[in-house]
Amino acid sequence: MKFTAKQIADLLKGTVEGNHDAEVNSLSKIEEGKPGTLSFLSNPKYTPYIYDTKASVVIVNKDFVAENTINATLIRVEDAYKSFASLLEIYNQIVNDKKGVESPSFIDPSATVGDQGYIGAFAYIGKNAIIGKNVKIYPHCYVGDHVIIGDNTTLFPGVRVYSFCHIGSHCNIHAGVIIGADGFGFAPNENNNYKKVPQIGNVVIHDHVEIGAGTTIDRATLGSTVIHKGVKLDNLIQIAHNVEIGENTVIAAQTGVAGSTKIGKNCMIGGQVGIIGHLAIADGVKIAAQSGIGTSITTPNEIVQGSPAFNISDYKRTYVVFKKLPQLERKINELEKKTGSLNPAENKS
Repeated sequence: MKFTAKQIADLLKGTVEGNHDAEVNSLSKIEEGKPGTLSFLSNPKYTPYIYDTKASVVIVNKDFVAENTINATLIRVEDAYKSFASLLEIYNQIVNDKKGVESPSFIDPSATVGDQGYIGAFAYIGKNAIIGKNVKIYPHCYVGDHVIIGDNTTLFPGVRVYSFCHIGSHCNIHAGVIIGADGFGFAPNENNNYKKVPQIGNVVIHDHVEIGAGTTIDRATLGSTVIHKGVKLDNLIQIAHNVEIGENTVIAAQTGVAGSTKIGKNCMIGGQVGIIGHLAIADGVKIAAQSGIGTSITTPNEIVQGSPAFNISDYKRTYVVFKKLPQLERKINELEKKTGSLNPAENKS
């Protein structure tokens, strides 16, 4: 699909400088621009590339001043980065605008599927499932019995949603995500064997949630594991049974949250963080990558680091000392030798 510079400018409420009829059909980085592509410039570090880029059209800030000749057609806007991000979103919608039901796929007769949706080949929709409008379910997805999925949500290839789980509207669930597998619940018996505790709860995911590829969210033992509105989870994250994650919290890859922990709103959790079970994390807390959280964090907006984690300012001061430990050890050994040589009792011996 092709667009002219004028069409794009009208969409972004910008102005064209150059050829209004210049056509583009794909996007590119400014340093890798090719004829027929659209790029953008917002970071001054990349300014030299605009004079050599082969991109046909480049979005720039309204106040950009060229120092040399530019071959590309420019579209001037208030904020080039935001405008390009808007175009990426529109482009993504066009590319992923699939409709209809592919064959072979299975939809149980008792299931309800909304209009304008897409169900890919080899997808399975279980009994009494309720699928909203404009939902996209890509090939090889499994949607279990009594699952509810809200409008405009996308399940990318290979997503598994176990029975009775709920997913809100405008969610993106990426490839290989598993929602509603059993929580890790086992009880030791008198023979020191482990007996499985049935996990009969579900997972409830609210609106505008994004879940990265390969992430798993376990169903609750009783009640629900809850992911609130606006949460963003990266790839390869483990969320255990009965965990609750507050609105607009973001969590980076390879983090694990153990059972029944409650994480507040607007938290930021780095990659490879480990959080043990039955804790409470206050609103606005930031946890640095590779930290280990073994106790509740009750102070809102606190920043912690380390394993076990503690306040980041204290951590940095402690780390300065830690790096100097070999030097401190040498100095202590030297002082012990000197003080020993001054000890008359030791000298006599």
